[in-house]
Amino acid sequence: MKFCLHSRLLQSEPMRRCRLTECRAACCVYGVWLDWAEWEEIQLYAPLIIPHMPPDLNDPRGWVDGRVEDDPFTPSRRVIHSRVLPDAGHYGGSACVFLRDDSRCALQVAGEQAGLHPWRFKPFYCILHPLDLSEDGQITLDEREALLDEPGSCLRPSENVQPLVKVFEPELRYLLGMDGWQVLLQEINEPDR
Repeated sequence: MKFCLHSRLLQSEPMRRCRLTECRAACCVYGVWLDWAEWEEIQLYAPLIIPHMPPDLNDPRGWVDGRVEDDPFTPSRRVIHSRVLPDAGHYGGSACVFLRDDSRCALQVAGEQAGLHPWRFKPFYCILHPLDLSEDGQITLDEREALLDEPGSCLRPSENVQPLVKVFEPELRYLLGMDGWQVLLQEINEPDR
């Protein structure tokens, strides 16, 4: 899919990303919506993923909860929800089925261990987070106060003001692709062109 940025991401603000050691993957509290094609691919590559899951979660049928919804922003236009498990030690008392005890995602670890891009098996909405989509599908971000007031937020206050496109550079490079990223950099560096 082709994405464009909301003007919100062209601002600079005093925010930085969290570190996994700070948040312990608080963002995984409610699980994730997987595009139907992502889910099919996860099942196809389950033999690469299973070694990174707890032994009692080695059956891919137990990785989703069965909720299916329409979603105009994903390639197949259909999403299925990952299973959420009780987890007293995790922020909010629950966690996505793919969250490991070391606060890493089993899907990301599987990609890394297979010598692939770390996000090869990660769902679109995991890669996007804490970015969001506007009603018309532009990549955007909630207002700073809302993000920083959330105890489990993926963002933290920063002493320095920095461009949001820099804060989210890895995600934007991945989602926009190299060509889209280069176009964005040109637009930022030559705004009146």
